[in-house]
Amino acid sequence: MPLDTALRARASRVIPGGLWGHLNAARLPEGYPQFFARAEGCRLWDADGREFIDFMCSWGPIVLGHRHPVVEEAARAQAARGDCLNGPAPVLVELAELLVATIPHAEWCLLAKNGTDATTSCVTVARAETRRRKILVARGAYHGAVPWCSPSIAGVTEEDRAHLIPFDYNDAASLEAAAGCAGADLAGIIVSAFRHDMGVALELPDPAFARAARAAADAAGAALILDDVRAGFRLDLGGSWETVGVRPDLAAYSKAIANGHALAAVTGAERFRDAATRVFTTGSFWCTAVPMAAAVATLTELRRLDGPARMRAMGERLRAGLDRLAARHGLAIRNSGPPAMPLMQFADDPGARLGEAFCAAALRAGAYFHPRHNMFLSCAHGEAEIDAALEAADAGFAAVARLG
Repeated sequence: MPLDTALRARASRVIPGGLWGHLNAARLPEGYPQFFARAEGCRLWDADGREFIDFMCSWGPIVLGHRHPVVEEAARAQAARGDCLNGPAPVLVELAELLVATIPHAEWCLLAKNGTDATTSCVTVARAETRRRKILVARGAYHGAVPWCSPSIAGVTEEDRAHLIPFDYNDAASLEAAAGCAGADLAGIIVSAFRHDMGVALELPDPAFARAARAAADAAGAALILDDVRAGFRLDLGGSWETVGVRPDLAAYSKAIANGHALAAVTGAERFRDAATRVFTTGSFWCTAVPMAAAVATLTELRRLDGPARMRAMGERLRAGLDRLAARHGLAIRNSGPPAMPLMQFADDPGARLGEAFCAAALRAGAYFHPRHNMFLSCAHGEAEIDAALEAADAGFAAVARLG
């Protein structure tokens, strides 16, 4: 029995469902591993020793590469001094200053542990400042895993979501209509960096839509909240909507902020500073110092490398290669999303049957792609790794072509 299979069996006895959420490999094509033994750069090895070029980057947190030496040295040095103390270490101030200096809209920041903490804090601060209740949320958008925004209906009451009003991403008229429904009770508009709903083509933000969101928030005296948890620091170090020239009032970050160490941040404009002092947001491990030291090192290294440009270039190389290989095999594909966070889908493949066949074959050839979720590049992906992954992708396209 493969070790991965044995571990799944053991997990199923002591963990409900074996594992949970989008981490559950049972929802992926046959052969996808659930358990991993180690990782280095842009490569990872599963519990059974198989090696893959990684295009999920731990679902986003790995932005410089697994076990990046500069980040890990900073983490080790802080761990030697202390991690979970009676209060924060001095590195908290260093990191907060760095975030405020890096992100143009930011006048202050709060630190937390994961993306749901950050988006929930943004909504809470918006409501505290405006003394209103309604939040506009795009249909199908993912903003975390707590009742107010969870994609699950199990265990969630109508009251948990009573003050959410939906709109369609990139549809300014839909957003304006939702703002009209909120009326004088509009506290905030939360938007993703781009539309990255599971299983559908990704959409970059239309600049006109972004400007409409900014205008609607301003007209109502509400907060424009950017959920940059997934894309933050991959597309632009100053915030993902810098690419469309629109700045939020509040923004949520996590994933790539500390290259795999657990950390999140909320950044905000001056108007919301007082409200941020009045809300109660905390956690037992929110002041741990090691992730903060890792974040300082990560952000400093991203700036030194011009990480967003590096990932964009390698993403464009991957996309061009996929287009070329698909054409060689006579297959129609659609690439969407930013190059650093791509999604490849086959034409006329609503159930992702072809996508799953491609990914399963590419996996056997040594590249870890995903058929439905946006993928992630890191600064560890170089030309040689992209070209090796394209060889694995060629095996994937061949498998799809054989399906007829």
